[in-house]
Order: sequence, then C-alpha cells, then structure tokens
Amino acid sequence: MSAAPGDPAHPEPTVLHVGGASPYDVVVGHHLAGRLADLVGDALRVAVICPEALTHLVDDLVGPLLDPLPDGMDERDVTVLAVPDGEEAKTAEVLVACWEGLGEEGFTRSDVVVTLGGGATTDLGGFVAASWLRGVRVVHVPTTLLAMVDAAVGGKTGINTSSGKNLVGAFHEPSGVLCDLALLKTLPRAELVAGLGEVVKCGFIADPEILRLVEETHPDELVPGSPVLRELVERAIRVKIDVVVADLRETGGEGGHPGREALNYGHTLAHAIERAEEYEVRHGEAVAIGCVYVAELAHRAGSLSAEVVERHRAAFRRVGLPVTYDGAPFDVLLATMRVDKKARGATLRFVVLDDVGAPRVLAGPSEEHLREAYLAIGGFV
Repeated sequence: MSAAPGDPAHPEPTVLHVGGASPYDVVVGHHLAGRLADLVGDALRVAVICPEALTHLVDDLVGPLLDPLPDGMDERDVTVLAVPDGEEAKTAEVLVACWEGLGEEGFTRSDVVVTLGGGATTDLGGFVAASWLRGVRVVHVPTTLLAMVDAAVGGKTGINTSSGKNLVGAFHEPSGVLCDLALLKTLPRAELVAGLGEVVKCGFIADPEILRLVEETHPDELVPGSPVLRELVERAIRVKIDVVVADLRETGGEGGHPGREALNYGHTLAHAIERAEEYEVRHGEAVAIGCVYVAELAHRAGSLSAEVVERHRAAFRRVGLPVTYDGAPFDVLLATMRVDKKARGATLRFVVLDDVGAPRVLAGPSEEHLREAYLAIGGFV
C-alpha cells in the first residue's frame, strides 16, 4: 500500500498544516491508504460515502481500517454508503438516505465519516457529517484533482437545490485530508484537465509561480506522477489554506482583500453556466470560462490591463480548458447570478483582479459592462 522509504518515484508525503480553531493536516503523496487509520483514530464505526462507480476502490481503503485494534478495543465496523455519481449526489433525497444509513448503524458523535470521491461526494459527505448529531468527524480522501485542490480543503459543505448550486450547506472542517496522487492515474484526461481550472485560478488570485509553471511546462508533462503536477497541487492547496485560515467563514479580509471570497474568482458565472447546462459541464471548465469573463469585466471597469486579460485566455487554453461560451443567452445567466451566494440583496458582487495576485470585490457593476464582457467571451444577448 505504500512506497518503500526513499523510493525516488514516490518521494515522502508532504504534510500541509491547516491552523485555526479546528486544525488538521492535508497529506499529499502516493499510496496513502495506510495513513487513514491514524486519522480515524479510536472510532468504532466508520461510514465510507462514495459514488457507485468507485466502490471497487473501497477494499483498498477499508483494509487498513480492519487491522487489529489496540488491546481492549472492539472490532471496528465499516459501512459503505454508495451515492450517485457527480452532482446527482448533491440532493436532499440523497442526503436523507445517508442520514437514514447512519441511523440504522447507530452512528454516534464519536464515530467518523470518510468520503471517497470527487468534489460532489466531498461536498455531500461533508454536509452529512456536519448535520448528523449536529456534527461528527469527517476525513476526506479526494479521488480527483479538482477535489484535492478545492472541495476537500476548507470545510465548505453543501447540496444543490432547484434554485442553484451549493445554496444549502454548512462550514464543517475535516479531521484530515489524504490527497493520494496515485488515484489520479485512473482519472480520464478530461477530468484531470478540468481540475487544472481551479489550479490556474489560484495562480491568478495569489501565486504567480503557478502561472509560470503552467506557461513553461508542456501540457503533455502535466500527468499523474509528474513532479510538476505535484508541485502545482501543493501550491494550489497552500493558496487555499492561507486564505481559509485567515477567513474561514467568508466574513472578509483585511486591507481591502476579499478574504475567502477570493476563492470564488470566476465562480459567479461558472455556477450559472453549470445550471444552464444542467451540470453536464465540468466545474473546472466552467471556472475557466468564468475567470476569463471576470477578467473582461474588470478590464471594462478600468482595473485590469488588456495584457492580463489575454494572459487569462492563454493560461487556461494552454492546459486545454475552454475560454468561450455561447450556450445560453445572457439574461438567463444573469437571473441565476442574482441568486448567487455572493450577491447582497439586489446587488451583484464579483471577485475581480487589479493585477495578478491582487483580488478585490466589484459590487454592482453596470449591466452594460456585464453584457459587454459576456459578448467578449463569445456569448450572446
């Protein structure tokens, strides 16, 4: 299950610490299943929430949990709660089914939920843990690049409603996160590329070195097992950790910085696109389009240079992500954006940039600029 010490193909795991009121570690490396038992601790009941399509991975994950426990402890009971794939899992019906499963197993506050899957599974499983008995521990084992750099870190959990994405949820930080890069080897290329959308986003809002690595690395080298992909993953996670520790509940940063809200760069339009496409578009693809859109919006508002706008297009294109969208008329997307979590009353709010690494909130942009920016990414009104 684990690499031999000193194996050059699989360097020692990197441990990234998340401080704050509920500290935990994010471990990045290869073949990390053996570390799960330490994070689960002395819990006698473990519920593994995973998509139907990933149940074949459960044995590798669960095996170490069933190893003999210390003297005096009963045998650990592991239950698998299979859920639908992707965003179909993030419904009230699936949430209730998970609650019922925990109830049937007699889950108590000393027990642990483990999520195994992509971002949707992490969002759902985190909310299950946050809401059961008003909060039980959760450990995330993300299986996609997107989940590793985004959903698994930071404690945001939630499900979707007919009105929009992630409108119901809670803040509930995990007890630990295992980012096992070996799991990415079975990930379809399109899913890996989609995950790079959040990585490149982190470059624009906080870490220019991410952009340099993307711009100077041939896309064919961004593959599971490559040192450069590992560095990108670790850098993106560090960006999220730094922002989250400073502003866990998205109440705002200091000195004009939007705080945790900066992580939503590109997401206002992205979520509207996802809904318009009935969640058939990948999240990272929608984020790439959304980032280019807000770059165009900031340029029209007079805060971002044309050169940085073009850098957005080039960086996302280089990793294979879309930068244009014409799948819905602007008014349809605008209606969805008006119920986005970042809106305040009738005022739309967008995270924009003044430059690379300099995010801020643009509240109440003119509808003319909003429409012009949409036209600039190939949309129609």
